[in-house]
Amino acid sequence: MNVDFLHSFVTVVEAGSFAEAARRLDLTSAAVAARLHALEDELGVTLIQRAGRSVRPTDAGTKILERARSVLRDVRDLRAIAGNSSLPGELRLGVFPTALVDMLPTLLQRMYAAVPGLSVFVQPGTSVKLCSRVAAGELDAALVIEPQFVLPKTCEWHPLTEERLVVVAHASLRERDPLSLLASEPFIRYDRVSLGGQQADRYLRDNGVRPRQRLEIDSVFAIAALVAKGLGVSLLPDSPTLWSFGLEIARLQLPGDVPVRRVGVVRSLQGPCVPLTAELLRQAQGLAPSPSGRGLG
Repeated sequence: MNVDFLHSFVTVVEAGSFAEAARRLDLTSAAVAARLHALEDELGVTLIQRAGRSVRPTDAGTKILERARSVLRDVRDLRAIAGNSSLPGELRLGVFPTALVDMLPTLLQRMYAAVPGLSVFVQPGTSVKLCSRVAAGELDAALVIEPQFVLPKTCEWHPLTEERLVVVAHASLRERDPLSLLASEPFIRYDRVSLGGQQADRYLRDNGVRPRQRLEIDSVFAIAALVAKGLGVSLLPDSPTLWSFGLEIARLQLPGDVPVRRVGVVRSLQGPCVPLTAELLRQAQGLAPSPSGRGLG
């Protein structure tokens, strides 16, 4: 069985379309489809079915999906071991959305300096999904928000920084009372699916603030840009990168018991990339703390 065909199958399922899978694999859509057809012919079953513009696995495809992922991980590990190299293969790193801009560039700069020749695959995603993928062995490590569930013993969590909730408002409002702003100005809400959004919602309720919601969106950087246009105020984790774009926004500290979001590294303790994830952790702990001075590294 051709491993590349299995890789194409898994990529199509994860991407949700042939076009996106082709982009990730640096192939044409026709080439990806040909690989899938060849795999289906070999197994004697249909693995993928179309659902509108997207695709999803059939029952047979779902049955073999996790086994296919396991085979790909084993092949990757075998290649790394057989290569007898000082580098244990490609580092597969998950990154939650905010950290793609906030932490990743500097962290990779440090990693490439420490490990010349390093190859990295970056998988964006939500913290919950990324933790699950590290636990399943699909990723070696991930930059995530602190998991709110118990990790398996094959993984470990290391906190790096703390981000306290703050009111983000247009610079012209920097002298206003933060709670009165939340109650009176149009409110741009951080998506309540995210931990930061849940913390903001809980703080508002605990302090009896009923905001005039205008928009809900899952991107702290998009919210900052909207606030800079004078479209409202928001309640966000105090991410350092928010203040690095020169936007006309101000940080207003909140009174009372303010929730804190912890950012860190989840890494697998199994596989040939354990030395690389140990170096990743060391470099991440050496990153400069946030402006609030609450770095944990």
